[in-house]
Amino acid sequence: MGIENYIGQARDQFIRKSLMSDEFLDFMKENMLPIDTLMANYHCAIMEIETKFNVLNKQFSLQYDRNPIESIKVRVKSMESILKKVRRKNIPLTLESIEQNVRDIAGVRVVCSFQDDIYLLADCLLNQDDITLIEIKDYIKNPKPGGYRSLHLIVEVPIFLQSEKKQMKVEVQLRTIAMDFWASLEHKLRYKKNIPPEEASLLAKELIECAEISSSLDMRMEKIRNRITKAALTTAKQQ
Repeated sequence: MGIENYIGQARDQFIRKSLMSDEFLDFMKENMLPIDTLMANYHCAIMEIETKFNVLNKQFSLQYDRNPIESIKVRVKSMESILKKVRRKNIPLTLESIEQNVRDIAGVRVVCSFQDDIYLLADCLLNQDDITLIEIKDYIKNPKPGGYRSLHLIVEVPIFLQSEKKQMKVEVQLRTIAMDFWASLEHKLRYKKNIPPEEASLLAKELIECAEISSSLDMRMEKIRNRITKAALTTAKQQ
């Protein structure tokens, strides 16, 4: 067993034991209803963001005869996943601290047709007066060392409850079909166990090369789209 696998398994075992500690069990017992309420609020925040993107997609379809969004995927982290992150980052085990410090509990992934659609949709979202930008990480212009590309936004969106308005954080990821394909496969391959170190190093290089090919494909397809649009406009003017 490689040292990295050993360390990873030891860390996972420690986290699992921590999740069964008296502190954790007491936390869950005392906060069951507040936890359910918080998770419901995150689900509501996701619905707000998803609706905003669906409205934008509908508008572009009607106004420009194209749909910049291929698909929208949403998720709320499980409590187990949240608490693993709390332990890993040494965040205090309180609901207030979790809500403040764990920013990716609610997630919306928007898969776009072309790279310029990513920035167009991000600008449209951020220009809405009820959206507050907390953080932006552009892994398209600045890819991760392993080849990962995507635009990440942490935003706050209001949800309207029976007697109050709450600001909820949502992580929004925007990527192209090619970026999403690469990221999905890379995620699956990354968690394969018992790969010899030399082979793992070679595979990492292969994944980086595939990411470069994927990025090149995105740019070529975007150029083709632009040429088609320009040709159609020229033809329309001549008629």
